[in-house]
Order: sequence, then structure tokens, then C-alpha cells
Amino acid sequence: MEHRNIRVVPLGYENRGIVEIYTVTDRRLLIFVRAGQDVGRSCLLLSMGGRNIMLDCGMHMGYSDDRRFPDFTYISKSGKYTEMIDCVIISHFHLDHCGALPYFTEVCGYDGPIYMTHPTKEICPILLDDMRKVVTDRKGDMNMYTAQELRNCMKKVIPVHLHETVKVDDEIEIKAYYAGHVLGAAMFHVRVGNASVVYTGDYNMTPDRHLGPAWIDKCRPDLLITETTYATTIRDSKRSRERDFLRKVHECVEKGGKVLVPVFALGRAQELCILLESYWEQMDLKFPVFFSAGMTEAANEYYKKYITWTNEKIKKTFAERNMFDFKHIRPWEHGRVDDPGGMVLLASPGMLHAGTSFDVFTKWCHEEKNMVIMPGYCSPGTVGAKVLAGEKKIAIDKYQTVQVKLQVENLSFSAHADAKGIMELINMCEPRNVMLVHGEKLKMEVLKNRIMANLGIPCYDPPNGSSITVPVVDVSIPCVISKRLL
Repeated sequence: MEHRNIRVVPLGYENRGIVEIYTVTDRRLLIFVRAGQDVGRSCLLLSMGGRNIMLDCGMHMGYSDDRRFPDFTYISKSGKYTEMIDCVIISHFHLDHCGALPYFTEVCGYDGPIYMTHPTKEICPILLDDMRKVVTDRKGDMNMYTAQELRNCMKKVIPVHLHETVKVDDEIEIKAYYAGHVLGAAMFHVRVGNASVVYTGDYNMTPDRHLGPAWIDKCRPDLLITETTYATTIRDSKRSRERDFLRKVHECVEKGGKVLVPVFALGRAQELCILLESYWEQMDLKFPVFFSAGMTEAANEYYKKYITWTNEKIKKTFAERNMFDFKHIRPWEHGRVDDPGGMVLLASPGMLHAGTSFDVFTKWCHEEKNMVIMPGYCSPGTVGAKVLAGEKKIAIDKYQTVQVKLQVENLSFSAHADAKGIMELINMCEPRNVMLVHGEKLKMEVLKNRIMANLGIPCYDPPNGSSITVPVVDVSIPCVISKRLL
């Protein structure tokens, strides 16, 4: 038996003084983490066998200062990131997982390979550019990458297929597995020599109306790094949530109210559009339903091109009917914001921190008959998080405060695994150790204790700015093979 160590050092702004850079040998895994006990700005540096791999490179949607991006100086004080990092892996296109990538490559200077799936490579630059425009053109913040820098960044990306083993160099192998969550999302199995780590990114173990459940084989990694956005939540049935959502929307528009549903442009937007489309058709409703993301046509093309990433129902019916060609849902025109009568608007982004959803919220929030339905998680500091916290006066900038009088509903259609799903994934891949990231401190503590008590697996939930050592045992099993079989 050979004993090795996994060293985990979470990155953070909170405890700058205690983080160190350790010499890495083939007997240790060293992990630097951003978003340890935090949701947003996911960025991990995994070091094993003398190789360094960055897992995600996200931004925090709740900040507009230097806390927006990870503090990359923890990786290299000299700024020689290409010499330090062998590759970057991006799990999916959400900005809290990829939003800092152009900044890291074009401003900080990383020039090495970047891996992501084919759908993620196509969708990433569109969402990144949309965010860049909001920040620079509308908010006047120039501390952001340019459109040309974004294009230069994406040229470095190497797309991968699901279940394809990719050799980064003579030592590093990576393999992508289906994660559900959003189109193109993947979990990655990273292997260096005999050591291996599975990084989940964001994933969903429950199939929905357009995507299938996450899946990975029994790869038995040394360490599973899993997201824990809903570490203690056990969701009720999907059908119950859908009925509740449709009932609240219908009641509101019947009374002349306007319903705002903040969503991200791809993912929950399509899920809720399919739900509303079928209900409007079934009930023969005439209230207008709008989708503001500006990506409806583009989204249809992505789902058509990557139909193999959708669930079985979508694949079976696609030859006869495109489920994303909506009869009752029309593109949003901003001039409709003051139209009288009931209406429904699905608008991006999902956390109300900028863009159309934010602009419309400031218009509709003063009327008690109106409603905002928050279908997913909101990072601390965003307007969405303040709304969910019940704040009635919200400062939207340095000079303006709005009164919140509309009805607020939180109906989770989030495509993250709940506590049951996280345990299911752990049982599926059988890791030797588990590390919890991308969650809230107290909830992660509960889940950690449950994993250790129920599964008997060592589990860690490192806060930002601390270090832990995880022991790993390699077991060598001798075997005899008959020459007749050779």
C-alpha cells in the first residue's frame, strides 16, 4: 500500500495572508479553490503529478469591483500563468463558471489550451459578449475585456466530445460525462498517472422537459469535487412545482397583473417556455407571453444542432415537430413594458443584476398586482437575492432606490442536483474522498456529516483561504495471468 496526500488550499479574498504555494510531487494532489463555501466565481487549480489544471474560470455576479474575478495572483505572483498551468477545463457556459476566462487569457496572459464541450464552445462567446455589453456599454465599467479579446480567447478553445478520452500531454488525460443542467454541461474525469479526480461543475440528476439526467461510470476517483448549491434541499415532485407555477401565473394575469420570470438565456428559459406553451395551448389563453433573451432563434439552432444532448422525448419528436418553435411565445419589445392588462415575460438574466429582467423589474415592482417568480438560485449581492430576502427598498445604483410592492414567489426550477441527487452521484462513481464546493457554509456542513455517517467516505468542505490534507491510499493487487491467455 502506498499512502499519498491530497492538499486542498481554497483561494479567497477573505484570508489573503494564510495561502501558500506548495511544491507539488507525484505523491500529492494540490487544489486551490475559489467558490469553496460560496456560489459564484467558480475556479479551482488542481495540481497532481507535477501537472496543474484549472477547473472553471468564473465571475461573481454580485460584484462590480475587483472581487468580480478570482484573484489569480494566488496562482503566480509573477503572472507567468502559461508556464504554471497545463490546461483549463470549462464545465459549462454559465458566467459563474466561464465569465473570467477572457480576462484570464487576454488580460492576465494565459496562452495554453482550454477544453470544453462543442455546445459550450458555441454558446459561451454569445453569453460572454452579452455580459460585456451590459457592463461596458450600459454601466460604463471599462474594467472588462473587449470584443476582440473575447474572440482571441475562444480561438484557444479545444472542443471535446462526451466520453472521449483526450490526452492533454503525456501524463494528463481528461474525459467528459453528461451533466444535464444546461445544454453542453459536462462533468470531467481528470487523470494524471495513477491519480484521478472527478469535477462535477453544475449537474442535475433529475431529467426535465428538455434535458436528461447526469451520468458517470463507476470510475472510483481518488477525489470527487461536487457542487452543493442545494446541499440540504429535497425537492418536491416536478409536476407539483409545475402545477404551482402555472396556477400562480394564470391567477396573476387573470387579475390584470404582469408576471416577470427572470431566467438565463439558455436552459431554464427553454424549460419554462415549453411548460407555458403547452398550458396556453391546453387552456386556450390569449394573454401575451414574451421571451426577451434575444436568443430564441439562436437557441432553436443550438438545440437542433445538438439534438443528441436533449432528452429522449425531444429526440423522438424532433423529426415531426421542433419543440422549441413556440406558437404562443413572442419576442419581447421594450415598448410593451407599459401596455395595460396581464402578460408574462421571461427575461434574462436570471439574478436580476442587469439587462432586460432588471430594467423591467424596476418598472413593474411598484404595483401590488404584478408578480416576480424567481425560478433559480441568486448569488448574494444581486438584486434577485435581495428580492428573495424580502427587502422592500432596494438600492439599484448609487442614486436610485426602488420600492418593492409586487408579489414575490420562489419556485425552484433550478437544474442543480438536490441533496438526494448529490448522494446518488457519489454512489454512482464511488470516490475514495469527497470535497464539497459551490455551496453555503452551514448547508455544506450538514451534507458533509451525512456523507460521512451514511456512506463512510471522508468528506471535506474547505472554506476560502484555508488548507486541508486529504490522505489517499493506493492499493496494488498482485495477479497471475496464464500465458495461454496472452
